[in-house]
Amino acid sequence: MTDTGWDIIVVGAGSAGAAFAARSAERGRRVLLLEAGPDYRSAQMHEAWRSPNPVRALLDPTAVEGMVWMGVASSRTDRQAPAPYWRGRGVGGSSSINGQIAIRPPMEDFDDWAAAGCAGWSWRDVLPYFAKLEDDEEFGDEPYHGRGGPTPIFRMPRERWGGADAALAAAALAAGHAWAPDVNAPGAAGVSPYPINSRAGRRVTVNDGYLEPARSLPGLTVRGDALVDQVVFAGDRAVGVRAVVGGTMVTEYADEIVLSAGVIHSPAILMRSGLGPAADLRRLGIAVRRDLPVGRGMQDHPMIVVELPLTREAAVKTADDRHTNVCVRYTSGPGGAPHDMMFVSLNQNVLSMEAADTRFPAGGFGVWLNQNHSRGVLTLTSADPQAQPEVRERMLSDSRDLRRLREGVRALVELARGPEAATVVAGSVEAANKRLFAVLDDDAALDEHLLATAVDAQHGTSTCRMGAPGDAATVVDPSCRVLGVEGLRVVDASIFPSVPRANTNLASIMVGELMADRLQGAL
Repeated sequence: MTDTGWDIIVVGAGSAGAAFAARSAERGRRVLLLEAGPDYRSAQMHEAWRSPNPVRALLDPTAVEGMVWMGVASSRTDRQAPAPYWRGRGVGGSSSINGQIAIRPPMEDFDDWAAAGCAGWSWRDVLPYFAKLEDDEEFGDEPYHGRGGPTPIFRMPRERWGGADAALAAAALAAGHAWAPDVNAPGAAGVSPYPINSRAGRRVTVNDGYLEPARSLPGLTVRGDALVDQVVFAGDRAVGVRAVVGGTMVTEYADEIVLSAGVIHSPAILMRSGLGPAADLRRLGIAVRRDLPVGRGMQDHPMIVVELPLTREAAVKTADDRHTNVCVRYTSGPGGAPHDMMFVSLNQNVLSMEAADTRFPAGGFGVWLNQNHSRGVLTLTSADPQAQPEVRERMLSDSRDLRRLREGVRALVELARGPEAATVVAGSVEAANKRLFAVLDDDAALDEHLLATAVDAQHGTSTCRMGAPGDAATVVDPSCRVLGVEGLRVVDASIFPSVPRANTNLASIMVGELMADRLQGAL
């Protein structure tokens, strides 16, 4: 222990923070991991969240209580009112409540990051950490995969797919998409089984994979129910954090402060600490330490679902039947970035965590924009750490995104209308999607429908963007250091320059792994 208290304080025990804290403690650092939600051992996790299908937990109020940040809301598009934006709370973070998708972004994402000024974040740089974090039971011996890591990678065999899974795969293959058995292989595109972070049909979180094995280490202290208010500074150097613990404000000190509180709460902590847009901070009476674009640039994946009224034979039979097993990653028309679109199967409609359809016969095909141009804004509403920020995702505010989602929806409808889907549908697809089909052939009317009904995939990123220090959009440099101050880093999905062309959980874990390694050499 140093004379400041701890070597490192990590704020947030989610996908990035748990990995970062555990690996840092393994390297001999004295780490204090502060989590706003409950700290619990793996055996104490509510059984509903272990299920392959998150709907089971959504139907159980006792499972939601304490595991989800209440009061966090977001407007998805400029046409929509705010609605709940679910974020995991407690050790494990969102890895405890998400859809258990363990898909890597394609290699083009990271080469784009490097080209945009994020030196050290190319595909070649990050690949070893993706391999290190995983235990891929099917492809672990491939040179671009790994065995024995904390995150199991499982793919549901075809004979256990649901009705919508099989129908989407057959329809996409008939439409000319290739078969790609491993979507996490470099360059993979087409129809793939989803990789899932589960073992023996049970969710494995970062609390299970990283924190549980590390709890016996002398250097790791995990403290739950610790709501961090702000970073403490001595001059321009971060030296600690103030946190509400048991109703009392306490201060802890360390040589290095690492915020891993996620896309919503890392920027909120920075802004309460005087690091953010100067005019916004002054309106709240917060002294401005550095004028930085914190909260600017948020992205997520806008998604539209075509509902399928499934036959009883094709529908999920129990709340533990997997809700999705198949994705189709593809490139849009001329001018589209590689892998910029995604089709997904829904054996049961889970449009978003606040809008799950609990009718077992209802399934669907979904399409989302994997790569986006639109950017949202997160704004602090109060200096009170209990207050949640205002989030406006502003999805589809860029006309390029609206055009590509429009084309993607029309392509999705063709799959839903085809003979492959007909084998699992009872009744009329048109009748189940009246509002969509009424505007399908009218660009302007369809755009209005998309703006009114698009949901996100709960894949928020980019509120503390990483980039070249001279870039006006940059909050942290390629070493994750907050610009203009010392001893303070952000290590989570909020630093992603853009939302990756994949679900975000695996990439967040990778960031924790990579930065624990790099920070070891920097301290």
